[in-house]
Amino acid sequence: MDARARTQAVKAELAETLLARHPAPAKGAAWAESARDAARARLLAMGGPGRRDEYWRRTDPAPLVDGAPRAAALVLDETPIFDEVDALRLIFVDGEFRADLSDDPTLDGVEIQPLQDALGADIHWAKGLFGALEAAGQDPVARPLAALNTARASEGFCVRVTGKSARPINFRYLHESETSDAVVRHLVRVESGAEVTILENGPAAARINKAMEIDVAAGATCHHVRAEGRDHDRVSASHIFARLAERSLFKSFTLTVNGRLTRNETVVEFTGDEAIGHVAGAAIGAEGFRHDDTVFVTHDAERCESRQVFKKVLKSGAQGVFQGKILVKKDAQKTDGYQISQALLLDEDARFDAKPELEIYADDVACSHGSTCGEVDEDALFYLRSRGVPEDEATALMVLAFVDEAVAEIDDEAIADVIRSRVAGWLDRRVG
Repeated sequence: MDARARTQAVKAELAETLLARHPAPAKGAAWAESARDAARARLLAMGGPGRRDEYWRRTDPAPLVDGAPRAAALVLDETPIFDEVDALRLIFVDGEFRADLSDDPTLDGVEIQPLQDALGADIHWAKGLFGALEAAGQDPVARPLAALNTARASEGFCVRVTGKSARPINFRYLHESETSDAVVRHLVRVESGAEVTILENGPAAARINKAMEIDVAAGATCHHVRAEGRDHDRVSASHIFARLAERSLFKSFTLTVNGRLTRNETVVEFTGDEAIGHVAGAAIGAEGFRHDDTVFVTHDAERCESRQVFKKVLKSGAQGVFQGKILVKKDAQKTDGYQISQALLLDEDARFDAKPELEIYADDVACSHGSTCGEVDEDALFYLRSRGVPEDEATALMVLAFVDEAVAEIDDEAIADVIRSRVAGWLDRRVG
C-alpha cells in the first residue's frame, strides 16, 4: 500500500470512528433518513479531517476528532452576553434542548419547531433544506465535520420566518458537564420579504459540532450574531451554510474569546441578483488559543455584494488562521467582492497565518482582498501615554479600535454595543 492509500485508509477509519462515537438519531421521515444516509456516505467517502488536507494544514483537527474530549473547566462568573438583549431564549445544556429553562417558543411571524419533530414529519418545509446546503458546500472543499453533523444531529431547531420577527431568537448554550461531546443543528428559512435576527452564545460543551443552514428568500433579511467565550478549554467546530436569493441580505458576525481550538467555517452562495452578504469576525486570545476562520463565498448571480472582515488579537503563544476565498462565476457580472483579514500581535510568541484567495471568471467585477499582521503602533501608544493614559489602558483602547471595523458590521447598534462592552471587559483582564 502506497502512502496515499495508507492516508486514505486512516481517514476512512476515522470517519467510521466518528460515526460510531455519536449515536444515530431516532428514525425520522423517509426524506430525513435519505438526507442522513447521503451525509453518512459523503463522510465515509471523504474520510475524517487530517493535516494533509489543504484546508487543515494550518490547524490540527486532532482535538475535534480524537478520542473523548479533554475535560473543560466551567466558567460561570459572568452573565451570558445576550441576556442584555430582549430576545426569545432557547437554551441548550451540553447540546440538549431544555424547555424548562427556555422561553415559550412563540413569536409572531415565526414558526419554531424542534429539529427532531420536523425531521419526523412526512411533509415539512425543511425537506428541501436539511443537508442540501451542506452537500452543496462540500465542493470544492471537503467538510467532513459538517457531513457528520447532518448524519448525527438530533438536537436543534427549525425556524421559518414569514414576517418581521419582533424579537431576536437567541440560541443560548450552557456547559455543565466537563466532558460533554455534543452535535447541534439548526435550519433557518427566511421567506420572501421577511426579517429575523439570530443570536448564539455560550460555551455549549467541552467539544461541540454545530451547523446551521440558512435559506434567505427574495427580498428577505437575516442577521446572525454569535459570541463564543470565554472558557479556555472548549473545543468547537461550527459551520454556517447560507444561500441568498435576489435582493436578499445576510450578515453574520462572530466574536470569539479564548478557547483551546475554535474552527468556524462559513459558506455563502449568491443565487439571486442584487443580493448582499457580509461575514465578519473578531477573535481575541492568549495562552494556547487556536482560532481558525475559513470562509468561502461563491458569486453566481449579477450585481451582488460580498464583504469579509476578520480581526484577530493574539498574545502569549496564541495562533490565528484565516482562510477566505471569493469565487466569481462567469455570469456573475458587476460583482462587488471585498475581503480583509488582519491580526494584531501583542507579543513575539503569537502567530497569524492567512490564505486569502480570489478566483474570478467574470470580466466586469470589482473584487479585492488584503491581509496584514503587525504589532501595536508604538507612535500611537506613545501619544496616549504622553497624555497620561496608563500603558495597559492605552493598549486596550487600541485593541478596541482595531476590532471595531469587524464589530461595525453588526447593523443593530444595541447588539453591537453589547459586543463592544463585553470585549472591553475581557480586555481589562487579558491585555495587561
